[in-house]
Amino acid sequence: MRKTTKTRNKPLNINDITIIDDSKLKKAITAAALGNAMEWFDFGVYGFLAYILGQVFFSGASPSVQMVAALATFSVPFLFRPLGGLVFGVLGDKFGRQKVLSITIIIMSLSTFSIGLIPSYASIGIAAPILLLFAKLAQGFSIGGEYSGAAVFVAEYSPDRKRGFMGSWLDFGSIAGFLIGAGLVVLLSSLLGETTFHAWGWRIPFFFALPLGLIGLYLRHALEETPAFQQQNDVKDKNAHGPHDNPAKTTLKQIITKYWHSFFVCVGLVIVTNVTYYMLLTYMPSYLSHNLNYNPDHGVLIIIAIMIGMLFVQPMIGLISDKIGRKPFIIGGSIGLLILAYPAFVMINSDVIVFIFLGLLILAVLLNCFTGVMASILPAIFPVSIRYSALAIAFNVSVLIAGATPTVAAWLVEVSNNLYMPAYYLMVVALVGLITGLKMKETANKPLRGATPAASDRSEAKEILSEHFDSIEQKVEDIEQQIETLQQQRQKLVDQHPKLD
Repeated sequence: MRKTTKTRNKPLNINDITIIDDSKLKKAITAAALGNAMEWFDFGVYGFLAYILGQVFFSGASPSVQMVAALATFSVPFLFRPLGGLVFGVLGDKFGRQKVLSITIIIMSLSTFSIGLIPSYASIGIAAPILLLFAKLAQGFSIGGEYSGAAVFVAEYSPDRKRGFMGSWLDFGSIAGFLIGAGLVVLLSSLLGETTFHAWGWRIPFFFALPLGLIGLYLRHALEETPAFQQQNDVKDKNAHGPHDNPAKTTLKQIITKYWHSFFVCVGLVIVTNVTYYMLLTYMPSYLSHNLNYNPDHGVLIIIAIMIGMLFVQPMIGLISDKIGRKPFIIGGSIGLLILAYPAFVMINSDVIVFIFLGLLILAVLLNCFTGVMASILPAIFPVSIRYSALAIAFNVSVLIAGATPTVAAWLVEVSNNLYMPAYYLMVVALVGLITGLKMKETANKPLRGATPAASDRSEAKEILSEHFDSIEQKVEDIEQQIETLQQQRQKLVDQHPKLD
């Protein structure tokens, strides 16, 4: 125990600061973002094809039931995401992030590809929606380890002062994947015509998942493990012959009890981010066409224009968060969502194209406030030994709630006949985000939890070291001032007592 304490308290020197290789960092971000792009490519395709998929796989039901059933098939696989997160998270903490991320992208690409092969309900009856559900369940299982693993991978490869900017590219990949999926649907629909596209053309976007997956697998397989994971393995190797070389495994109960604050911060952030995400990018196309009777092609084009704007805003928020912190964006975005969600839906329901665009733009900018910083916050709040598993569990428990958003929103509008139910839904979620933002600790420009600092180059490492020593000196001065104040208070009390000197 004494040995450990001395090791922890030894002075930090320049060699303790990890210098991140810039070329490896760029490869890591590209590989991680591509996998995330593929995940959201499917979400984009599925969301924009929900009305067709309802007709193909649930042709015996009414149009409203077809829509709800298709969206329910989108939401049900989220039940399997926590299981996938638990399995892949444990494997990622034990065997490495790179290996597990290679596995998840294989499962994800094959399951998405297979959707394009499933015959219609008219051809094989009830087997069609069952096969669709199995494909979506496989997706849910693999995605359970995808985002959290990719976020950990990028965070552990990023310098402390650039983690916000680097992490923002992960959700840039999400938006880009969604945009490519949606754009492909629009392009094919225009080229093939409505009849042909409804007959078989809708299958083509799902086939694109296979080549995308192969590219992602190639990039991930070529990467090395993250510096943080390698350092942890080095420490394990050094202690391999010690008397306590078999530490107890960390359980879900221990994660929730020992790291409860980090766990609930993660849950709150993921809920407010993903509910807003699914509401805007998955549910809104169906809402515009089905509930507002808006031309589906025009609605898709508006969403695509909004998403292109989001691509430009996303890295800017990550960059600014490295300067002013992550908390302002979570708190500001939550307050904005609470105040502006209803006015945004008033505009969307106005039937005036300019106002529809502005309403969606408001929701998009607020969403950027969350997505721009989430990937840099979440990995920083858990220690390296349990980072993947803890984040995957907390993330996917939250997504389990958020994933029901399209289905719940469609159901609420249907049963209440109130087109503003999605706005009320977002306002409730905004309160969750606001509480989370107020309770979370700032992570900007700080090392990952339990890790040594990381820098872009040796010059930056010297600056970090100097700031570290300045911080210690300031803390020592503060303590000395407190000691002096306490001594003065003590002397006053002693002077009031005849037997104390």
